[in-house]
Amino acid sequence: MRRLSADYIFPIASEPIKNGVITVDADGTIVSVEKPADGVKAEYYKGIICPGFINTHCHLELSHMRSRIPEKLGMAGFIKSIVTERTRLSEEQLQDAIAAAEKEMIDNGIVAVGDISNNNSTFRQKAKGNILYHTFIEVFDLNPHKAQASFAAGLTLQQELSGLNLRSSIVPHAPYTVSENLLELIDAHAAKTKGIVSIHNQESKAESELFISHSGPIYEAFKAMGINTAVLRETGVNALKSTLPHLKNASNLLLVHNTYTTREDIKWAKEIMEKREGEMGNENISNLTSPISHLYWCTCPNANLYIENTLPDYNNFIAAKVLVTIGTDSLASNWSLSVLDELKTISTYYPDIPLQTLLLWATGNGAALLGLNHLGTLEKGKKPGLNLLTGIEEMKITKATKVTRLL
Repeated sequence: MRRLSADYIFPIASEPIKNGVITVDADGTIVSVEKPADGVKAEYYKGIICPGFINTHCHLELSHMRSRIPEKLGMAGFIKSIVTERTRLSEEQLQDAIAAAEKEMIDNGIVAVGDISNNNSTFRQKAKGNILYHTFIEVFDLNPHKAQASFAAGLTLQQELSGLNLRSSIVPHAPYTVSENLLELIDAHAAKTKGIVSIHNQESKAESELFISHSGPIYEAFKAMGINTAVLRETGVNALKSTLPHLKNASNLLLVHNTYTTREDIKWAKEIMEKREGEMGNENISNLTSPISHLYWCTCPNANLYIENTLPDYNNFIAAKVLVTIGTDSLASNWSLSVLDELKTISTYYPDIPLQTLLLWATGNGAALLGLNHLGTLEKGKKPGLNLLTGIEEMKITKATKVTRLL
């Protein structure tokens, strides 16, 4: 067995322990997490020890696009660039980029990933088992008459992942890239399989403009791309309110980015989920100050800055006491694949968010979302990996903070 100690242990499931001691067995399973005791010898590290990080939103298949798309194009410009720049590489080049990106995540203390896949290019790497993956098989098509074909393609990819013993679910890309017919097929499948559903949400103002009035940069970009705008939904309400009512049956639901989500949007979403859970007989939901157990909000701050040059108002999420997770997005829209780098950005712009809260977002909440109950917190019987964070000053993440994997 191995005993490790640090200035502070952050179990996440409980308050930090000054000079705490973690005992693990030979395979990294936690035997105990305790307060310091006289006569107990342990490996001591300056810094804090926390669980391994969970990256709940990544596009590993875009790893070959690092630095190929300019920053601050806005979402409409980014979409155009993805379409034009996502050129075919040799299979060897593509796989090398994917493997290198995965190694970058491992080196940055990430132990599990919620990864988006539009094709099977990452499956070979995922099957190696270096990181735990839940693959969100992303389907999209605006034409309601093509919904069955799009969904069938997703099913084919899911069957391939199942043959590799890899976890997955079929999900919509974004409110503005799926028809109601396709949303219904995805939701019915989630009900049947108890699937986890992820969807990009309110990443730009333009997507809500499209729904409210058939206008704005995304609407114009679709027209320029030759898309039949007659099939686009015009609901008179924003993207979130146009989509969430169609996603009723996910075991967990992850809204990704939420860059322009307002406090009113959050309250509205919580009311919708509270009503659903009440109808299912969940007596644990007593009021709107309680986190709704099946609704999670993922933030990818560096991607938000890269594309839109703005950030969500994190005070809205904290005030509403919702379940927040951390994502890195892709190397097409980020400078690195590091959960710690995302926390650094949040800490720079929102220095009053407590370290315990940030680490909860980066560990425990992500593990709960993905149903990885053995990860996310430092508790007896779990095998969450151990990260050492150094360069913490006055319980704050700084630009100098680094992460080292201990287990």
